[in-house]
Amino acid sequence: METVEKKSQPQIDSQKSKSAELESELEAPELRKLESFLRWICIMDHSNLYRASVSCIMFFVFGIAVPIASHFGLSCSDCDEDHQRPFHVVVQLSLSAVATLSFLCLSLWLRVFGLNRFLFLDKLCEASPKIRAEYFRQLQKSMKLMSFFLLPCFMAEAGYKIWWYISAAKEIPYYTNNMYISYVTSCTLELCSWLYRTSIFFFVCIFFRLICCLQMIRLEDFASSFRSETEVGTILIQHLGLRRTFTVISHRFRVFMLLSLILVTASQFISLLMTTRSKAHANLSKSGQLALCSISLVTGLFICLRSAAKITHKAQSITCLAAKWHVSAVINTFDELDTEMTPTASFVPNVVESNSDDEDGDEDEDDLDDAKLMPVFAHTISFQKRQALVTYLRNNKAGITVYGFMVDRTWLKSIFAIELALFLWLLNKTVGVS
Repeated sequence: METVEKKSQPQIDSQKSKSAELESELEAPELRKLESFLRWICIMDHSNLYRASVSCIMFFVFGIAVPIASHFGLSCSDCDEDHQRPFHVVVQLSLSAVATLSFLCLSLWLRVFGLNRFLFLDKLCEASPKIRAEYFRQLQKSMKLMSFFLLPCFMAEAGYKIWWYISAAKEIPYYTNNMYISYVTSCTLELCSWLYRTSIFFFVCIFFRLICCLQMIRLEDFASSFRSETEVGTILIQHLGLRRTFTVISHRFRVFMLLSLILVTASQFISLLMTTRSKAHANLSKSGQLALCSISLVTGLFICLRSAAKITHKAQSITCLAAKWHVSAVINTFDELDTEMTPTASFVPNVVESNSDDEDGDEDEDDLDDAKLMPVFAHTISFQKRQALVTYLRNNKAGITVYGFMVDRTWLKSIFAIELALFLWLLNKTVGVS
C-alpha cells in the first residue's frame, strides 16, 4: 500500500500543479477584457434576481425603448427632404431584431455554461504549454478584431447623427426648455442604443470566430500526431473528442446562425426593395444610416459563416492527411522490400517538395493543407489498421453543422446562389432588370 501511495503521489502533485497553472492563466488580461465587456453590457452575471433584472432593464432601455422613442418622438415631418428619415424603421427593426437574438443566446450560454466552459478553457489542463499560449493569443486577437470593426462603424454613425442634429436644428422636436440640452441628450441616447445593439451582435459573432479559432489550434495539434510514432487507437480517440466538440459547438450556435441568416437576409431585401422602388429618392443623407446598418449586419454574418466554413474545411482535411500518411507508409514499405530503388520511388518526394516550395505563402497553409509527402513513422502499424482508420475518417466527416447541414464551401455556394436568384428576381420586379 505504501508503494502504491508513493507512486500515486507524484501524479497527484502534477495534477495540482497543472490546475494551479491553469487557474493563473485564466486570470490573463485577455480573458479579463472579455469579462469586463460582458459586464459593461450587463450580461456576465445572472446569478441572482437583482443582476438579472438590471441586465434585462438595460436591454429594454437601449434595445427597445430608445429606438421606439427616437422614431416617434423625433419624427421630423417638417424637415427638408435631405433630413427626413424614410429608412429609419428598417434600420431600427433590423438592429433591434439581431440584438434581441444575440442577447437571448448570450445570456443563455453564459448562465448555463459560464465563460470558461463555454470557451472550452476548462480543457486546457490537458493541453501543452504551446497550445495554451496560442489560446490566449487568439483571445487578444479577437478583442483587437472587435475594436477594428466596431470603432469605424461607431465613428461613422456618430458623424451622421451629429450632422443630422446640427444641420436640422430648430426643426427637430425638443422636449426641454433648453433646445441644445435636449438635442445632446437625444443624440447621446441614440448613439448608446446603436452601440449597445451592434456591440452585442458583433460580440456573439466574434465569440463564434474565437471558438472556431481555438478548435483549429487543436486540429493542428491533432495533425501532428501523423508525424510521430502514434498508435491508431490514440488517433481515433483524439478524433472522436474533436467530433464531439464540433457537435457541441454546432448545437450551441445553430439557432443563432440560422436566425441571423434569416434576419440579415430579410433586412437586406427589405432595404433593397425600399431603395429601388419608383418613388424612392435615395441619397447619402437619407440612406447613409441604412448603408451603415447593412454593412454592420453583413459583416457580422460573414464572420460567422467564414469561421464555420474554415473550421469545417480544416476538419475535413484530416481525411486527406490520413490518406497521405497511409500512402507514404505503403510506399516506404515497398521501397524497403525492393533490392533496387526504382527512379520513381526515390524521385517523388523531391518533386512534391520542390513544387510546394515555389507556391506563394498563405496564412491558412499548415500541416493540414501542405502538399508534401510525410516522413514515415507508420511502418510499425499494420496495413489493415491504417486502412480502417482512413475508411473511418472518410465516412465520419467532422465540422460545423446547422440542423444536420454541413457548413462547408458547398453549402455557402448554395446559399449565395439562392440569394443571388432572389436578388435578381427582386430587381426585375422593381427596376425591370431581366
